[in-house]
Amino acid sequence: MIEATPPKEQSSSSARTARILVAEDDAALRQLLEMSLRAFGYEVLSAEDGEAALEAFLDQPVDLVILDIMMPRMDGLQVLQEIRRRSDVPVIMLTALGRPDDVVRGLRMGADDYIPKPFTFKEVAARVEAALRRAQWSREQRTPLILQGCGIKLNVPAREAYVDGKQVHLSPTEFALLHYLMHRAGQAVSKEELFQNVWGYEFSGGSNLIEVAIRRLRYKIEENPQKPRRIITVRGVGYRFGPCSEDAPEG
Repeated sequence: MIEATPPKEQSSSSARTARILVAEDDAALRQLLEMSLRAFGYEVLSAEDGEAALEAFLDQPVDLVILDIMMPRMDGLQVLQEIRRRSDVPVIMLTALGRPDDVVRGLRMGADDYIPKPFTFKEVAARVEAALRRAQWSREQRTPLILQGCGIKLNVPAREAYVDGKQVHLSPTEFALLHYLMHRAGQAVSKEELFQNVWGYEFSGGSNLIEVAIRRLRYKIEENPQKPRRIITVRGVGYRFGPCSEDAPEG
């Protein structure tokens, strides 16, 4: 069930004016999401199927996409694939309970977060604000900052990542995740800490979100993702960036 009344607290002015595309084939649910998001101050576009969602996305710029997986004409995963070919805009997937494979596929394809149905608007609002905050942070860093280590160079203000001198494309979530781990290089970082500082909300047992994000990031920055040298799994704790060595434990 979704609450129609938004929280009293409003986000920053940049987040309040954000344009959000909601793609959901259930008319009642779509309308309730539209109403709730608009009441919270967002500009909202909506689509009732996958093809309409992609058309709306291509027609005008949006700051975030809320994308249902099960839609007619083109499912949410197909739409996500087309979006990722063109943009790193934050995408939050809506998923039905009991379909974990859809969640994993969506995260591997570049979704930033997911929300299982049924949900409350409070949860939607928290995820939306966190995703917008990550994207805004990656765009608006004002202090010149370069992080380097293990053959990786991060130009934080420009949001550019280089691996062994070659630029790689990272989504806002992937960039924020790598930035945080490099900032804490050599230290074990718990999943709870990553949730709070990268995803922007309290850890609630959804470790699958972090595990898939780490796996996707490793495929972009590791020579052998199955035997990572840069992002190391710390058993029972979380992850650590470096120190890099040929005999680093498998993650």
